[in-house]
Amino acid sequence: MLKIGVIGAGHLGKIHIKLILELSTRFELVGFFDPSNHNAEEVCEKFKIKRFTNLSELIDLVDCVDIVTPTFAHYEVAKAAIIKSKHAFIEKPITQTIEEGLSLMKLATEAGVKVQVGHVERFNPAFRKAIPHFNNPLFIETHRLAQFNPRGTDVPVVLDLMIHDIDIILSVVKSGIKQISASGVSVVSDSHDITNARIEFDNGCVANLTASRISMKNMRKSRFFQKDAYIAVDFLEKKMEVLQMEDIEGEADPFDIVLELGDNKGKKKILFDKPDIEDVNAIQEELKAFYQCIVDDTTPVVSIEDGFRALEVANQILEKINGSNSIL
Repeated sequence: MLKIGVIGAGHLGKIHIKLILELSTRFELVGFFDPSNHNAEEVCEKFKIKRFTNLSELIDLVDCVDIVTPTFAHYEVAKAAIIKSKHAFIEKPITQTIEEGLSLMKLATEAGVKVQVGHVERFNPAFRKAIPHFNNPLFIETHRLAQFNPRGTDVPVVLDLMIHDIDIILSVVKSGIKQISASGVSVVSDSHDITNARIEFDNGCVANLTASRISMKNMRKSRFFQKDAYIAVDFLEKKMEVLQMEDIEGEADPFDIVLELGDNKGKKKILFDKPDIEDVNAIQEELKAFYQCIVDDTTPVVSIEDGFRALEVANQILEKINGSNSIL
């Protein structure tokens, strides 16, 4: 069992505390730290766990930390833990700046600790079900739309929402990036509320990403197109479907769905699969994976390098938006 401390007890921090308490065979929750008396009182009353008013004291007593603070505090909190050789789970984005991310990677390497970044969609059961079907996708389209919520508007929608899809795409497309173009608009907040980005990869894959936090409905869908296949993932509804095409040799079965290619190019059989998806809590799954990578001494599913690369691409998108006068 690993001793863990939660740092940050806001909305998401409370969810982490609840889920860690449910993982009692893996973690012993020593306590939490949050400078807000309001947050702390709520947590102490609801979960009956110890509040630490000194961050260093909590870090000294644990094997690992779960950092669920606002993004601007990620670096300093993670640094304080890592230099004391404590493993760290850090919510996304890994840090506020590229410089902080580089520094954190260096510190983690020197300390020899595990650092996992909270890109929770990697643990979405629909995406996990889709992974075996990916075979060099060449076009990807993502839509991540949310109704307006003042929480999170301290950062652009690229870092608030789109970064989820950036990480998913980078995990699927094993290629360098050739070019990025993007545009965005600030509608109700001081930073961009809606953004579209196009990422072109060296291997020919193109990804088109749209993120909005001023939509009338919530949507988190991605579509992946590759040779003879189309894969759709609904991250919100936890659903996945695959449309696969196969060459037909000889006569087609009368019950098959057949696509005529024309010009004597033959026929293809269309196979449709919409598998059942186990409804699991993705946050709890990523916390389980964090535990496992520590006890097994393996690379985290979402490593510090993965988190940094997603942040790097997000910043490149922001640079393109800030350097462009175009509007969506």
